[in-house]
Amino acid sequence: MQEHHHDSKAAAQSYFRVLELQPRNKFAWYNLGHLAQQEGKTPGARAAYEQALQIDPSFAPALFNEALLLEAAEPDRAAELLQRAIAVNPKAGTAHLHLGRVWARTNRAGKAKDEFRLAVAADHSLRSQVPEEFRDSADPSSPSSEAGSDS
Repeated sequence: MQEHHHDSKAAAQSYFRVLELQPRNKFAWYNLGHLAQQEGKTPGARAAYEQALQIDPSFAPALFNEALLLEAAEPDRAAELLQRAIAVNPKAGTAHLHLGRVWARTNRAGKAKDEFRLAVAADHSLRSQVPEEFRDSADPSSPSSEAGSDS
């Protein structure tokens, strides 16, 4: 496909052709969002992901990617999207990791610890991406990894 050859314009044209025939194709909308996100076109990416989510509100890839777009600017919306993605796939370690980051940045350390622990339990290789101050408590086998407070 054109997208693999870094010809994002041709890839976008292909997805638009698909949408002419199948306007409710969540994969075409998602791929348009992904292309826009790669090009730094946040409003276009968000609009395309929202189209995919109108078609399938539990489409985890669109939930996750839109959350990444909003993580810094709209942390509460990002958290909601990540929680929906996790509801679809509770073992989505990367989603737990990003939700932990959102909670850490919004001063919800207890929730952050819980999410980091779930992220590492799902994929131990994510431990290195857990912020330093949470790394020890993120180890599922650590005695200090008992459920924390919501502070």
